[in-house]
Amino acid sequence: MSYPATPWTLCGKAIASLHLVNINQVRSLIPSELQIFSVWPGKTLGCVYLSNYGEGSVLEYSELIVAPAVVSYQNKIGAWISHIYVDNVDSVAGGREIWGLPKELADFTWEEDQRVRVSQGDRNLCTLNYTQQSLAWRQRLTGSTFSVKGVELLKFSAECEARLGLISSQLEVPTDSPFASLGLGQAFLTGRFEQMTLTVAHPAIVGQRVGEVIYR
Repeated sequence: MSYPATPWTLCGKAIASLHLVNINQVRSLIPSELQIFSVWPGKTLGCVYLSNYGEGSVLEYSELIVAPAVVSYQNKIGAWISHIYVDNVDSVAGGREIWGLPKELADFTWEEDQRVRVSQGDRNLCTLNYTQQSLAWRQRLTGSTFSVKGVELLKFSAECEARLGLISSQLEVPTDSPFASLGLGQAFLTGRFEQMTLTVAHPAIVGQRVGEVIYR
């Protein structure tokens, strides 16, 4: 297996939905060094991100990211990814070896530009039904994510430029899905990214781990 050097530039489309998540349901998935950022009493902000990267990308693949919390460390704020799936073995290797992300292989079925299903074998991980953009505008966004690799606590940034529009969506997570226990519920906001260019930077070491992270 081989994978490109950082930064990774990925081109295509994506859908991101935002959810209010109970902090006590995700605390065990977050390294003890990171504080969970509360956006409402007992609630943090979660995100489900589904994308398809095609022509112009350093690797072509589909991706599902489940980020159940916003966290902070030494006055820096970012997302924490608990589950991540792709359909490209090189992306799995790069994600694990560069960013320390728990990438797994999965199958993606994009149906008539209104539904995407993600599965592993006979097990359905989730299904997202979504609508097309009606009003959209060019937007540039940046964000940060924390991860761990060995004993190192990492942080990396991503910059996105896309034609962004607000849409409606419905996320279905079966009870036997690995992230069903997160209780994501219905999204309160969903964005659709078209003509997207996403650049993911090399991670920086920001600290050391003192405990184990349990991925479920």
